Amino acid sequence: MITLNSFKRPVLAVFVGALTTLAFAPYSLWPIALLTPAILLYLLQNQSLKTVMTIGFSWGFGQFSTGISWIHISIDTFGGIPKAGSLLLMFLLVSYLSAFPALFSLLLTKLFPQQSRHKYLIAAPLLWITIDWLRGWLFTGFPWLWLGYSQIDSPLASFAPVLGVEAITLLSVLISGSLAYSLLKKQLTLLVIPLVIALISVSLHWVNWVTPVPERSKEVALIQGNIDQATKWVPKYRWPNIMKYMDLTRKNWDADIIIWPEAAIPAVEGDITRFLHNADNAARLNNSSIITGIVGQSINGQFFNNIITLGVNSDGEYNYQTKSRYSKHHLLPFGEFVPFENILRPIAPLFNLPMSSFKRGKYVQPNVNANGAQLVATLCYEIVYGEQVRQNTTDESDYILTLSNDAWFGDSIGPLQHMEMARMRALELGKPLIRSTNNGVTAITDYRGKIVDILPQFKTAVLRSTVVPTDGTTPYRRWGSWPLYLITLIGLSYALWRQKNTYK
Repeated sequence: MITLNSFKRPVLAVFVGALTTLAFAPYSLWPIALLTPAILLYLLQNQSLKTVMTIGFSWGFGQFSTGISWIHISIDTFGGIPKAGSLLLMFLLVSYLSAFPALFSLLLTKLFPQQSRHKYLIAAPLLWITIDWLRGWLFTGFPWLWLGYSQIDSPLASFAPVLGVEAITLLSVLISGSLAYSLLKKQLTLLVIPLVIALISVSLHWVNWVTPVPERSKEVALIQGNIDQATKWVPKYRWPNIMKYMDLTRKNWDADIIIWPEAAIPAVEGDITRFLHNADNAARLNNSSIITGIVGQSINGQFFNNIITLGVNSDGEYNYQTKSRYSKHHLLPFGEFVPFENILRPIAPLFNLPMSSFKRGKYVQPNVNANGAQLVATLCYEIVYGEQVRQNTTDESDYILTLSNDAWFGDSIGPLQHMEMARMRALELGKPLIRSTNNGVTAITDYRGKIVDILPQFKTAVLRSTVVPTDGTTPYRRWGSWPLYLITLIGLSYALWRQKNTYK
């Protein structure tokens, strides 16, 4: 057995955590996400509580410093603060996220000090997803790099329609736990666990939870404007940018639904109602619909990040006063609202980005209606909150729609990870996904989360595709994560009982 002292273990943990990023897009080496948690569990053995916290923190620091490095681009390029300040902010963010694997390591060692099967096969996976839930909820949540997302193209993906991405994370760590325990105890019989999971997953792959309905298909055109983020909100570029989208739209009037990305119109809706009236009339004349992201403002001056539909829809002709709108609920901290803004706004331009004082919409809102289709709407990183998307999906929903603008993150891995997570929503809910962005990744998936059409990044282009809706529902759509919560509660209680009664 390999022996490592207390100093070498955290150093190795940083390296192993960093390797975990390779399991996610764009690298998609999904087996790594099964191996690196196993190494973490191995490194935690027979160490003090202080050391295991350091090891867990180091593993998380390696993962998040590489996995979300793309966030630094937005801070450094658009934040308006010195390089040292932007690096400090990234260090603080990565350290905060690293505290969660440190907490996992502490709880696992504190509650289950003995090397036992129930520690590695029950407690470890259940504690892992519990800590993931905490990270996805605390301070509005940041569920990025959940291990389950890395498995979108692995055999484990078949569990997504049953219990969601959290279940895939649980199974990933269960496999990791079986590998770690087999290595520690030299009991190769436990390797049957990954084999059984794989066989069940293959069987689930052939279950048809939903049925495609080709006769209800819609022809869609996704407009990727590729607008420079640095000039998007500069007043002199407003109309050239708007007309760029309009010119591309005119060439695609034969599509049933034409979709522009998040905040494609760089103006407050109330300031350009005449243009919206004209676009609405033009779409109606061509029996088409336009869906676009736009900034809205209420009568009391509050801003909202909205989606509206022009042309053929359930609202009738465009009317600013009565128009239905989807308003983004899950706002991005610092980008769309500033916590403790009275303190932070005077510090740096980072806290005064354009439109950084949005108000949130309701958690559950009606679907967007466009030319007879019902679309579950999400804006930007709302798509990573599976429970929110699930609760907004109805029996009448045809598609999942997500509008985004990832131009803030340049030529980085961030937008590709974002697309990977969006694909999981399609697989969980059995609905095709339509993703329209400013400069990529603009794509369409089928109801299994497989990309069927995609545009290259950083190019002005239009994606035309026929999207087929589905009938039926998945178990996850019906029950959500509640069965998994129950399993976690019962499983952790049983593991604690076993620990208490086995090692009195």
